[in-house]
Amino acid sequence: MRAVVSPEPGGPETLTLVERNEPRPGAGELLVRVAATAVNRADVLQRRGLYAPPRGVTDVLGLEMAGTVAALGDGVSGWAVGDRVCAVLPGGGYAEAVTVPAEVALPVPASLSLLEAAAIAEVFATAYDNLFLRGRLRAGETVLVHGGASGVGTAATQLARRAGCRVLVTAGSASRVAACRAFGADDGFVYRDADIPATVRELTGGRGADVVLDVVGGAYLAANLAALAVEGRLVVIGLMGGARGELDLGLLLARRLTVLGSTLRARTAAEKAPLMERLRSEVWPGFDDGSLRPVIDRVLPLERAAEAHAALEASDHVGKIVLAVDATLDVPPPGEATHPSIGA
Repeated sequence: MRAVVSPEPGGPETLTLVERNEPRPGAGELLVRVAATAVNRADVLQRRGLYAPPRGVTDVLGLEMAGTVAALGDGVSGWAVGDRVCAVLPGGGYAEAVTVPAEVALPVPASLSLLEAAAIAEVFATAYDNLFLRGRLRAGETVLVHGGASGVGTAATQLARRAGCRVLVTAGSASRVAACRAFGADDGFVYRDADIPATVRELTGGRGADVVLDVVGGAYLAANLAALAVEGRLVVIGLMGGARGELDLGLLLARRLTVLGSTLRARTAAEKAPLMERLRSEVWPGFDDGSLRPVIDRVLPLERAAEAHAALEASDHVGKIVLAVDATLDVPPPGEATHPSIGA
């Protein structure tokens, strides 16, 4: 099978298309013929040598995929060969076949194509877990989503809007803020041009945000805490701005704030399974009723993975960058896959 690896740490040019033996499903696993995958920041970090796969996981990049079941391992029930499936992976998505523990596999929503489904598993799992299970976001509250035009940002915005919350976003340009508003953000601002705490307080009548979902980390720690309302929750899911920051414990105590963090990749299948069941029952119906949609910026063939990585690092996209693994897929021309509007 074809697969993409990064033999040496470096830039996008280090990504290499290689031939690998097709994996075989073990007990409790599905063998999936991959139709499409998507690019995530973790893939970029792995390519740079900054985020090694968990022990025992393939060096093939890719944290999600969509495809069809090709074979069942011993003991698998509830799935059949030919079923459409998508999943979060610890690695291996940039390949023509991958094995997936059946307990974390998800059916592709009936309303979505396999190309579209390749863009939902990682970001909707991350956003749902951190907003609602960890951040305890509730209807009527206000959430600030940093990186609102990113894959996780577009998913978080839709989920929070669907739950009856007010959504504020930051983005890198006015055009990206406008794109965020088009798919559900109530307000937003360019982070380079704003005092984040002051802007959030202005937009919330002085109250602050109930939850901040942050991909930046250390560089934004002080600003994020200052932007929170009393009893606010800061949920850190990325370290683009560093792993260390100064924490004002006095502010933490006085405003009764909570700081949380999580990662998804390193969790075992057993640890991921309850989250996947929540997605299946509580999130997946939103794709069929039109309240949720994958937000796809562009689709490129697998052999252009380096171009996809360069685009992600340039931050010139809105939503997800998808890689078509199955060469027979009908890939839309440039411009036709760009951030569709979200239904009411």
